[in-house]
Amino acid sequence: MKRTLLLLALIISSGIVRAQIEHYSADDIIHRCSSKDTLYIVNFWATWCAPCVAELPEFNKLKDRYAGAPVKVLLVSLDFKADNSFKLEGFIKRKNMTPEVAWLSDTDPNVFLPKIDKSWEGSIPATVIVHPGKQFKKFIEGSVTEREITSIVDKVLRD
Repeated sequence: MKRTLLLLALIISSGIVRAQIEHYSADDIIHRCSSKDTLYIVNFWATWCAPCVAELPEFNKLKDRYAGAPVKVLLVSLDFKADNSFKLEGFIKRKNMTPEVAWLSDTDPNVFLPKIDKSWEGSIPATVIVHPGKQFKKFIEGSVTEREITSIVDKVLRD
């Protein structure tokens, strides 16, 4: 029994057992971000998108800034299905990404784009800030900064 526990501890600490990246459809994301007492910051990005990668540290800062507040940060990868496990997991680890990361399983942008926001033309990065309880939604197509998001989030949380 002790050997089994020791072996399990070694496997977990060595990184052999990896956290599984959740696969979400657009409907799953909408459902995931539906709690009326929470504000959600959802960023759509990909490892092959240079502006997306450049702004990822902003979301680490946002997660840290709102730790303990009713705010959740979710990073949704639009990487290709072939890249969604090994490559994406390695990328997340190398970049020290701390927010929750999910992979968008929907493949037809004509279906998933309007579900996320009717104005989304398909460019990434794209970020949506939503607070269902306050009936607030703000969609931003293009790069964002921690400062820009913070000004929106702080105002919504105050109101």
